[in-house]
Amino acid sequence: MTDRICVAQIGAPHGVRGEVRLRSFTEDPLAFVEYGPLESEDRKQRFKIEALRPAKDHFVARLSGVSDRNAAEKLTNVKLYVPRDVLPDIEEDETFYHADLIGLDAFTQDGAKFGTVATIHNFGAGDIVEIRRESGDLVMLPFTEIVVPEVDIAKKRIVVAPPIETESEEDE
Repeated sequence: MTDRICVAQIGAPHGVRGEVRLRSFTEDPLAFVEYGPLESEDRKQRFKIEALRPAKDHFVARLSGVSDRNAAEKLTNVKLYVPRDVLPDIEEDETFYHADLIGLDAFTQDGAKFGTVATIHNFGAGDIVEIRRESGDLVMLPFTEIVVPEVDIAKKRIVVAPPIETESEEDE
């Protein structure tokens, strides 16, 4: 497990006064505000949110020390982290921090190695687990109980039941 968790990412500047678009990665989209100062991935920058307002599919934020568009542009795509110990404990069995899943070995139900969890995505319709196969290929699977019936953080593994590929009618 990692000692820091990515909770948001800065997007493009918004306007000319240094505001930025901000995308939240927390289950409750406003939860990251409660975790204290946000830190860049390289730990070289710390940000305090001075003002925040909702927009269509993101937030617009004013960050301390960012006073113009040029400064805001330099922060585009910066991921924001907080110490893991400021996050609430997970009380539900089937709930996980994405950071805890990355790097877990993935096995099929018959015990064969399927690959390693590369990342977790959410494009709006539910979580997708991306698994890097031994060949280097990436496979995306829905992160549902049917396709990922077992997650064992302690044993650093998941079990997957990938959908069976069928031949198309054109191949017959």
